[in-house]
Amino acid sequence: MSLPNTDTKSINSDTAFSLRSRVNGYYELTKPRLSFMSVITAIIGYLSADPQRDFGTLASLLIGTSLAAGGAAVLNQWLEREADAQMVRTKDRPIPSGQIAPYNALMFGMGLSIFGTYLLYAGANPLAGLITAATVASYVLLYTPLKKLTTWNTLIGAIPGALPPLIGWAAAEGKISTLGWILFAILFLWQMPHFFAIAWTYRKDYKQGGFIMLSNTDADGTIVARQAFVFAVALVLSTLLPTLLGYASWGYGSIAIIAGCYILRPAWTFLKAEIRDTAARRLFIASIFYLPALLIPLVLDLWLI
Repeated sequence: MSLPNTDTKSINSDTAFSLRSRVNGYYELTKPRLSFMSVITAIIGYLSADPQRDFGTLASLLIGTSLAAGGAAVLNQWLEREADAQMVRTKDRPIPSGQIAPYNALMFGMGLSIFGTYLLYAGANPLAGLITAATVASYVLLYTPLKKLTTWNTLIGAIPGALPPLIGWAAAEGKISTLGWILFAILFLWQMPHFFAIAWTYRKDYKQGGFIMLSNTDADGTIVARQAFVFAVALVLSTLLPTLLGYASWGYGSIAIIAGCYILRPAWTFLKAEIRDTAARRLFIASIFYLPALLIPLVLDLWLI
């Protein structure tokens, strides 16, 4: 009786593990949680425009935005692979860890970005495709290199981060209406306290990676905290515009006020130097819960009134 070939089984097992590892590596390159947020805000923009019930357009929006956002994330990591290798928070990412070769990541990122943009151009309309292309280009070619050049990178980077609602709006209407620009403003302003909180929490890591962040040039965090608070106030005011301009009811407006108080509290606490580190983490967490608590009621209000 022959014994089983354990060497063959071992090789097959190693091959299967290697394949799963590589697939997982490519998946992680797309920054799925960040990309998911882009998809959700694009859907918010689409639904806020009260679109025609066209499944093909919606499918193109979902798939195209997912691919383009993932592609932009891959290209961002390809460009920042050397810096990522220097930071504790990012050194285990697929490229610096050696899991995915840089060339393969570049081709993967370009493929996702191009195909995602084409899906929105052909499956929705040219304006949606154009805004998608602008989102990818500004994130990869503008925001990413500016992180090594100027502290203004956070403000500039908030532009591509706020464009997904306009992609959704354009997919629905073929143009951008006033409420669409209000959604852009809300997403733009929201990112500032959100990312200032992140930048302060990981300031040592960013410095190690060679990034020029405001949190690295502001020794005690006073300027970072003040700007986070000012933008938080501007954010809360912008969320009232749909109601004040007659697009939404005071039912949504009341929720916007309550949500505003919720995010202003940690933003105010962030101003206190003695608890700034703790306050930064609380502001970051509050900002995550704040956005869906605000945008979901807005969409429901727009559809119900």
